[in-house]
Amino acid sequence: MSVTPARVAALRILRATRRGELADHATDRAARALETGDRAWLQELVYGTLRLRGRLDHLLGLRVHRGLESLEPDVLDVLRLGAYQLIEMGSVPDHAAVFQSVELAREVGGAGAVGLVNGVLRGLARSGGAAPDFDADPAKYLETWGSHPRWLVDRWIGRWGIEAARAIVERNNQRPRLFLRLFRIETARAIDLLGAAGVGAEPVEGLDSVVALVPGADPAAALALVPAVVQDPAAGMVVGHAALCGQGVVADLCAAPGGKAVALADEAKGGSGVVVAGDRSLRRMKLLRANSARMPGLPLLAIVADARRPAIARADGILLDVPCTGTGTLGRHPDARWRITEEDLASLAALQREILEGAARIVRPGGLLVYATCSLEEEENEAQVESFLDAHAEFQLEPGPAARAMRDARGYLMVTPHQHGFDGAFAARMRRKR
Repeated sequence: MSVTPARVAALRILRATRRGELADHATDRAARALETGDRAWLQELVYGTLRLRGRLDHLLGLRVHRGLESLEPDVLDVLRLGAYQLIEMGSVPDHAAVFQSVELAREVGGAGAVGLVNGVLRGLARSGGAAPDFDADPAKYLETWGSHPRWLVDRWIGRWGIEAARAIVERNNQRPRLFLRLFRIETARAIDLLGAAGVGAEPVEGLDSVVALVPGADPAAALALVPAVVQDPAAGMVVGHAALCGQGVVADLCAAPGGKAVALADEAKGGSGVVVAGDRSLRRMKLLRANSARMPGLPLLAIVADARRPAIARADGILLDVPCTGTGTLGRHPDARWRITEEDLASLAALQREILEGAARIVRPGGLLVYATCSLEEEENEAQVESFLDAHAEFQLEPGPAARAMRDARGYLMVTPHQHGFDGAFAARMRRKR
């Protein structure tokens, strides 16, 4: 019996993520060659393996005597995929997980890898493995069983304390839900339309114009039925807190994939305002165009431009959803845990400063500059804003309309996965003095 196409595809995806490709892009490409029924299985295997990679490595490391660093990368990924099937995918019989992994190892690692993979996975199937003692070494537990890089664990413990860090880690290890941000349709009506077509959706308590798709629902089918974009509620809260409607010319300078730009343009429709949506990535701007095409007639102009050097001379309001480490979205993008580094944090903070400086030059007197990230890190959030305000006396911090539970004492929007159940988000509103 040969290796199933889905398992071959899973290994190719993990190989692509090692090269730096985003898991969602690699998975979308690999899934096209599979039968429809195999695509959800592939998604679970790949994203689950990435999500629990630290835990899998802990269990495998107990059985690879020379250490995981001694293994070829492909062989290690075969072991990870096999281990995930054994400990998390109850629908896969143990013998199938082991046999398929052995055959996959034969293809990529030769005879030497076959015996290793067979022995390690059979041992794991027999005895499993216990979690480390949290009380004895909390950071080690969160690194291994919690499956997060140690440098990030140490940062979160230092900022929020052990229990909060544990709560973030545990939240990130839950399978994320998919949400739709609705436009021009009532929530109940959208749920009825989706349900009639077999696409399950539920309202989200406390949020209007947002529905959560039930596990297994096809987002592409949902988008074909109702005017919406796929968007976590935290991103919608950024738009609401920005409150840029009625500001005239609004520029979303880091706009792709476009969910926030579409929301801003939808708010401006019918008035005299216009939204200029720019991003320096042509590929990502195609996603913005696809999102906006589902809502024709929006006052939205899409351009390819670098936010550090804005392509317009003046704007009444600016949204800067800047590139960041994305540590608030590690539950949704588990591959990012293993891609970002502390060095990235420093380089991204420098880029954010450049973008802020570029945007500040084109804000009209009396205009609004909104800075936002999907990061949990202080250097990218509060410290970035405070440094900007120290250097720019012509701007002052202004409170926004976000719900009190979503704002900190200084008025910043602060959404965290463990406290609010959504992706992480930060936003600050700064008004240019007249």
